[in-house]
Amino acid sequence: MQTRLSDLIKDTPEGKEADAILRSCVHCGFCLATCPTYQLLGNELDSPRGRIYLIKQLMEGEPVTHSTQLHLDRCLTCRACETTCPSGVRYSHLLDIGRGMVERRVERPPHAKFVRYLLRTLLPNRTISGLLFGLVRMGRPLLPGRLKKLVAPASRAADDLPRTNHARTMLILDGCVQPALTPNTNRAAARVLDKLGISLIATKQAGCCGALAYHLNAQEEGLDAMRRNIDVWWPHVTHKDRPVEAIVITASGCGVTVKDYGHLLQHDPVYAGKAARISELARDISEIIASEITSLTSLLNPSEPAPSPRHIAFHAPCTLQHGMRLGGKVESILEASGFHLSKVADAHLCCGSAGTYSILQPKLSRQLRDNKLAALTADNPELLVTANIGCQTHLQGGVDLPVRHWIEILDERLNQHASG
Repeated sequence: MQTRLSDLIKDTPEGKEADAILRSCVHCGFCLATCPTYQLLGNELDSPRGRIYLIKQLMEGEPVTHSTQLHLDRCLTCRACETTCPSGVRYSHLLDIGRGMVERRVERPPHAKFVRYLLRTLLPNRTISGLLFGLVRMGRPLLPGRLKKLVAPASRAADDLPRTNHARTMLILDGCVQPALTPNTNRAAARVLDKLGISLIATKQAGCCGALAYHLNAQEEGLDAMRRNIDVWWPHVTHKDRPVEAIVITASGCGVTVKDYGHLLQHDPVYAGKAARISELARDISEIIASEITSLTSLLNPSEPAPSPRHIAFHAPCTLQHGMRLGGKVESILEASGFHLSKVADAHLCCGSAGTYSILQPKLSRQLRDNKLAALTADNPELLVTANIGCQTHLQGGVDLPVRHWIEILDERLNQHASG
């Protein structure tokens, strides 16, 4: 793609990166076939190729309107297009640059700005979100059945966490919303890794990974959250006697962001090197378990009765399969552990959660969720499992069947064997 970037942007770090990405696009259109919004709306401007043209026009000095902003807002950043693209176009990075520029040039209506402010202020604050969901949990018995499923009942006490001090240690990101909604997820991860000879260290000072604010176009705010996490983790990373082996993340939406810290902070003279190191250490929980699969299967007796529930359907979050390119990793772990997985049609398509997308684009989000649930339940599974808190709660809002994180059922499988 030929580009003529305006003088205001072409020599900046953003402009140079955007120019390289734009020039890598060859207009092939393969991305249209895997773009969820293009499939629903049929509008070229709601496809990756169309949005690339809009960003190109923006950077070449063409007028920018609310229509431009709308088409960029409608993107889920699912990155299915990146998996499909034969040219390796780094579309998500280009989109971040384009959205940031549009946000500075197109004023949003006051109510839209307020909603976005609330989302990036309340949700990442673990104390506030904990209080809010705690109040909702108190009223859980009064909620309708499907809404009741969105809020987990009170979890087991914190002293369920393993206390073994193994030679191998890793950090774990608590996150912001997950501790309030599904606190057992990280505890299950800690128990599974404990059985594999790995201790997890939780740093309570580490908060939101920064994705929420960053993808709401409050990009500097998101970068500040990333810097805070780096500051909290750095003493553990550089510990003289026992530096941590990895940073484990159970929410794939957070994982894909932490793995991108090195890129996002590459121009920060203070944090660039540290951010690159943090990204090197970041691991989705499935990567750790897969590397220990021999030890895991040795803990399970293949002749014992099949786990219950046995028949499950796995939803691979976009952040897992497209963002981190870990498609098939969780499935192989579950199958090796004795679970039967349903075949899921169009497994590459987004469920419509996409961070705050389900709140800001509710109509499109519900359509995508309903399509995804139809595919997931087609084979009548006993349970749905996924790898990201956002997908988990979003899907649960549209189905009576339980939706859980896969690490929890693996934890129960191991406990079932131990008690048996």
